[in-house]
Amino acid sequence: MTTSSARYVSTRGRSPETDFSDALLRGIAPDGGLYMPTAWPTLSPDAWTGAADYKAVALHVLTPFVGDALPAGALDRALDRLIAGFDHPLVTPLVELEPGLFVLELSHGPTAAFKDLAMQLVASLTDEALAASGERLTILTATSGDTGAAAVRAFAGAKSVDLVVLHPLDRVSPIQRKQMTTVQADNVLNLAVRGDFDDCQRLVKGLLADDALRARGRLSSVNSINWARLAGQIPYYVSATAQLGQAATFVVPTGNFGDAFAGIAATRMGLPSNGFVAAVNQNDALARALNDGLYSRRPAVESGSVSMDVQAPSNFERLVFEATGRDAEATRVVFETFARDGAAAFDPALLAALRSEVSAVSIDEDETRAEIAHAYETWGRVVCPHTAVALAAARRQDRARGPVVALSTAHPSKFGAFVSNVLGVEPEPANVIAALGDQPERLTVVDGTMAAARDAVAAFSGRH
Repeated sequence: MTTSSARYVSTRGRSPETDFSDALLRGIAPDGGLYMPTAWPTLSPDAWTGAADYKAVALHVLTPFVGDALPAGALDRALDRLIAGFDHPLVTPLVELEPGLFVLELSHGPTAAFKDLAMQLVASLTDEALAASGERLTILTATSGDTGAAAVRAFAGAKSVDLVVLHPLDRVSPIQRKQMTTVQADNVLNLAVRGDFDDCQRLVKGLLADDALRARGRLSSVNSINWARLAGQIPYYVSATAQLGQAATFVVPTGNFGDAFAGIAATRMGLPSNGFVAAVNQNDALARALNDGLYSRRPAVESGSVSMDVQAPSNFERLVFEATGRDAEATRVVFETFARDGAAAFDPALLAALRSEVSAVSIDEDETRAEIAHAYETWGRVVCPHTAVALAAARRQDRARGPVVALSTAHPSKFGAFVSNVLGVEPEPANVIAALGDQPERLTVVDGTMAAARDAVAAFSGRH
């Protein structure tokens, strides 16, 4: 893929090709599919064998995806803004816990969670795209906690963007909620939905496809269904490999599967790896799909690792698209069947292809608690429940094949109640969390229906 020809297609094959700017501003394709590059660009080995300078790595990775769709220098400026918000010189440092076992720290940003890495980037690129087009945009995003906080921090006060964040009422941590609701920006609407994350995600997809709302102005999403959001997560796999100096097995705590697919995308571009493990909690739809061959929906069960309480991971569609050999019709059938019936069975060839890309391990609540205790007792390290899920799965891997890297996705103080219940001590708060204090919160509670969500969004976006 040359710089001038970065093009995107829908996983469902019924939308026209488009460029990066349009994929960024649309979020989801008109046919309900997810955008994917028409071809994977090829990384030079210099990207993972040279110095692990994060900006240099990210420019190398992301430039071919952007192409000439944004003003000159847009990506460079966006990366400068991104790095300025992180408090570690490596941005995403790799730390060895014991021989062959590492954690990749992704929580050094402005909301102390890995979502900052892509969200800050996307906010800057969106500003550039809108300045070039003169449009105004309403962004809709569903969150199980960290995406919403990162989006609010990134887009609050933006001149050409209204942001609507849907989170499941009483099913995010108090810190995650406050990071969203204490930001008093007129262009931000926080909706607390009576339901679970999958309900929020369903509503966002429905709102993005709503003709009446689309007639009022441009709509998009910055969930990881947005290709730009997902692409912004690819660089830290390359940076981790550069820091390590060799290929690794990556163990990724998984909710919506975007973070794991970003790693798979890196290998499509040439990054060497020893494979990927999706570590899920008791909400194990992904693990059941890969291990049993039946992708089926169940109600999400509340857990300590709340950001992973997902039973219909959207980015699984991108994996199926790749595993079918980019067969858009086959992909469409799988996900339309799943949406209609709540289940879709995989034929043996597809299941084998999926398993060749990623394996999955389910870690229950007792194992999560035990891993938090183990990390503290063994390494003197306090970890969040999501990181604990990854570490529990990582310690099951065979290190004889090479190093194992668990992604550490959030600062433990974002989930202080759960962690302190295990350890008997409160995690030291991250600076950005300590700064929240007792600021007033602003949110609107709505039923988990399209009508309720549509009315709230229409009233908010109609102010402009």
